[in-house]
Amino acid sequence: MDEFSILIGGKAGDGINQAGLLIARIFGQLGWHAYIYYDYPSLIRGGHNFSIIRLSKKRISAHTNKINFLLALNQDTVDLHKNKLAQEALVIYNSDLSKAEGIGVALEKIVKEENALAIMRNSCAIGSLCKAVNLSWEVLEKVFRKNISKEIDLNLRLARRGYEAVSGVVKIESTTRKALPLVTGNEAIGIGLYSAGLDTYIAYPMTPSSSLLHFLAEKAEYFGITVIHPESEIGVMLLALGFAYVGKKAAVGTSGGGFCLMTEGLSLSGMAELPVVIILGQRPGPSTGLPTYSGQTELLFALNAAQGEFVRFVAAPGDAEEAYFWAQVALNFAWKFQIPAIILSDKNLSEGSFNFDIGAIEEPKGCSPLLWDRNGEFKRYAESESGISPLTFVPDKDAVIKVNSYEHDEFGITTEESNTVVLMQDKRLRKEKYLIGELENYPTIKAYGNLNSETILLCWGSNKGVCVEVAENLGLKAVCVAVLSPFCEEKLSKALMGSEKIICIENNATGQFVRLISGFGFRVDKKILKYDGRPFSVEELEEKVRKAL
Repeated sequence: MDEFSILIGGKAGDGINQAGLLIARIFGQLGWHAYIYYDYPSLIRGGHNFSIIRLSKKRISAHTNKINFLLALNQDTVDLHKNKLAQEALVIYNSDLSKAEGIGVALEKIVKEENALAIMRNSCAIGSLCKAVNLSWEVLEKVFRKNISKEIDLNLRLARRGYEAVSGVVKIESTTRKALPLVTGNEAIGIGLYSAGLDTYIAYPMTPSSSLLHFLAEKAEYFGITVIHPESEIGVMLLALGFAYVGKKAAVGTSGGGFCLMTEGLSLSGMAELPVVIILGQRPGPSTGLPTYSGQTELLFALNAAQGEFVRFVAAPGDAEEAYFWAQVALNFAWKFQIPAIILSDKNLSEGSFNFDIGAIEEPKGCSPLLWDRNGEFKRYAESESGISPLTFVPDKDAVIKVNSYEHDEFGITTEESNTVVLMQDKRLRKEKYLIGELENYPTIKAYGNLNSETILLCWGSNKGVCVEVAENLGLKAVCVAVLSPFCEEKLSKALMGSEKIICIENNATGQFVRLISGFGFRVDKKILKYDGRPFSVEELEEKVRKAL
C-alpha cells in the first residue's frame, strides 16, 4: 500500500481537528507523509465536522475523496461519508450512537466508566484504529505523551481500552523515511515572520487567520514578540503603522471583511511609506459568505484595495514551505522598500496541515532597511534614485521625523504644489522597478511535472499541491505562480513558452487570475473554476482536466 486515507468525523466540539493531528503524527512515526484537510461549519456546537488524513510514501499537499478507514463518532459521519468508502474499507464506529457495517466500539460506555470527558472518546477511537492496523502500543503512547498536555494518564487509559477492544485486521507497514513535523500554513507563516525579525503581531480574530493569532499569542514569550488583540480591524492597522513609525516590525492578520476596514490604513501605509505585512486569509463572499470555508476570491481586491496609486508586494504561497519562505520575504521587502506587503492565504492553506521540511528551504537573503547616515538635515522622504528614503526613528534627538497622510515634500510637510506632488509620486512609484529587479533572484514562478508537455496547468496559491499531483498523474506540466504584485511578466512568459493548451485552475467564480494576466497579454484556453468553498480533491481535478484535454 503506497497511500491511504483516514476520515474521522463527529460534531463541533468533539475535538476532530486535534484527533486528526494525533493520527497523522502516529503514522508519521512510521515514516508516512501526511496532509490533513479539515472541514467544519460556522457553528460553535453542533453541525458536522470531519478531518481527512491522507498518508502517503511521497510528499503530498492535497486530499483525495477515497476513504480507506472511517472513524465515526456519530451516525452523521457514517451516513454522510459512506459513499466515499473504498472497496474493503474499514469502518470503526461508536456503537453507542451509531450503526454501521464494521467494528463497533462502545465509546460512550468506556468514557463513562473511566469518568472522562466526552471529548476524550477520540483517544479511545484512535486506540482502536491503531490496533486494527496492527500498530504497536509503544508508537501510540509516544505520540500521546508528546502531544497531549492535560490528563495524559487518563487519555492513555482510554486509548488502551480502545486498543484492547478490537483485533488486528490489516497491517500498515512502516517506511524508512524520517518523520517530518506537521504544521498548518498559518503556523508556517508565523515561524517565517518570526525568522525575519517580527516584533509585533496585531489581529482581530477572523477565520481563517484566527489560528495565526492564537499560535503567535501562545508562542509570544518564547519568540520574544508582542501580540495584541485590539477592538477592531481599523485599530489593528493603525496600531501596526504606529509600531512601524517607531521602528518595530509589525504584521497584521485578517480576512476579507476585516481587510475592508483596513483599506484606508493600507492607503496611509502607501502615502506615509510605513512598512506593514498583512496576512489576508481569503474565503468565499460576498459579505460574510462561507466564513469557515475556502476560496481564492480576494486576489483582485488585494491588488487594487485602497485609494490612490502606490507600490505593494503581494505573494500567495502554495504550501507550508512556501508560506514560511514568502512570509520572511514579505517582511524583508516591506522594510527594504517601505511599502505594504500582503500574504494571500485561504482556509485550504492556513488551516491545512502539511509535513514541513525546513532543511529543504533555501533561506531568502536578508534585506536591511536603509538607515539615515546622519549627514545633513534628516528628510523623511528624501528623493533618491531607487525611491527609497533613509530611515530613523523616534526618539532620535538629531531628527525631526514627520509622516503624513497628505501629499508632502521631502521633509514630510504638507504641500499641494504641483511640481512637488509629481516629484513625490514618481519617487514612490519608482520603487516598483527596483522591487522587480530584486525578485529576479526569487522563485516567483515554478514549473513541475512533465516540463516538455505542451499542455500546462496554470495555478496560483494553495492549488499548487493538487495541480502538481494531477500534472504528474497525467504527464502534464504545472506552472505555479507565487508572486502576484509586482507581476513577473517575463518569468511567466518563459514558463509558458511552447505551450499548445493552457488550463487555469482557480477557486473562484470569475477567473480572477485569468483576468489579471489578460492585462499582460496572456490568454488561457480553458478555465476550471470551483467556488463551493471546498478545495479540489485530486480525483475531482483530474476528472475535470481529462475533460478539458
